[in-house]
Amino acid sequence: MNAIERYFGINGDNTTIKTEIVAGITTFLTMAYIIFVNPNVLADAGMDKGAVFVATCVAAAVGCFIMGIYARLPVALAPGMGLNAFFTYGVVLGMGYAWQTALGAVFLSGCIFVLLSLFKIREAIINAIPNSLKNGVVAGIGAFLAFIALQSAGIIVNHDATLVALGDMTSFGPVLASLGFVVIIGLSYKRVPGAVTIGILLVALISLLMGYTQFTGIISAPPSIAPTLMQLDIAGAFDVGMISVIFAFLFVDLFDTAGTLIATTSQAKLTDKDGNIPNMGKALLADSTATVAGSLLGTSSTTSYIESISGIASGGRTGLMAVTVGVLFLLSIFFSPLAGMIPAYATAGAIFYVAVLMMGTLKDIDWSDLTEAAPVVVVLLFTPLTYSIADGIALGFITFTAVKAISGKFADISIAVWLLTLVLLVKIIFL
Repeated sequence: MNAIERYFGINGDNTTIKTEIVAGITTFLTMAYIIFVNPNVLADAGMDKGAVFVATCVAAAVGCFIMGIYARLPVALAPGMGLNAFFTYGVVLGMGYAWQTALGAVFLSGCIFVLLSLFKIREAIINAIPNSLKNGVVAGIGAFLAFIALQSAGIIVNHDATLVALGDMTSFGPVLASLGFVVIIGLSYKRVPGAVTIGILLVALISLLMGYTQFTGIISAPPSIAPTLMQLDIAGAFDVGMISVIFAFLFVDLFDTAGTLIATTSQAKLTDKDGNIPNMGKALLADSTATVAGSLLGTSSTTSYIESISGIASGGRTGLMAVTVGVLFLLSIFFSPLAGMIPAYATAGAIFYVAVLMMGTLKDIDWSDLTEAAPVVVVLLFTPLTYSIADGIALGFITFTAVKAISGKFADISIAVWLLTLVLLVKIIFL
């Protein structure tokens, strides 16, 4: 065995170096859409699109390298969908904070996540949050993403009387966004690797051929990362109004990571007979460290990607798969002109597709128990309608505690939920 095989535990029985590299390429193709989508989303917050593109690629590479080399697990990382939307449309545009302050909040949430990982407090926190609320938050963010996608494509537009209305579905943007969504769904159903990326590039190509987008090249030297590098405002993030924002970043990243790690390691048959994940502490530390690094580079929270399952299905079983994905993200920084030619309606279909996947958590809700269902519906509806993940989470927690207490189900309310509800209630009333 060579050094690489020994380090990653590749013995030729369950996997090979070639298999791991192919699995890494497969995983990259399924999640490469983030290098197009993330700059578009964060650009709406006023951030330099080229700098965010580089930060996205480098942050993803850093996360993949740490996960692959340190935790040695076949899990890839990149800036998370949902978290970037909350960053832009919730914190910056919704609450009026500067993007530098929002980056400071991402940094602090990452630091807290690091501490939780080091002191193994994660399990206690996850166990304290009701499953219905965990699923409700994921679905609520999915609904929020769907609303954003429809707006960016011009499918949903402003209306003075009804607030929102259906846009002109015959115009170029809505037609191309709809086409992209249908293509992505069809290819995903057929399990075509890179379905999302193919959908985005197809729409961008049609836009280019029809003259709606100008050709600026494919490969070039990377844009400067200076406009976002180390531009975070940590002091500003200590504002009392940012408490719920930091909590929201931490909450979503924490549970998204936990769910992804459980799903991927189970699919790879890496868990033990009790369902425990190998190197769980290291995996969480890799995720949290990547979030801190991303905030310093200039992007929203970095998290584990469920798309890693595509690589696992291709045979990936070790950290070499994640390292391969990291190398491909670094190579991607030379394709910035291509990313710059991707219009908003080209990524709208991809965002809506991600929303569909996230809404799938609703199947796990016990709809026969109104005390479980009602808080989920509150989160699901109020997250997009208030244009705020933080407000959706807060109202969901408060509703959960209130309906459980009035129904006499005090055993369902943990001390942690009581405390969180009190904090969130104070935030809504006084902040």
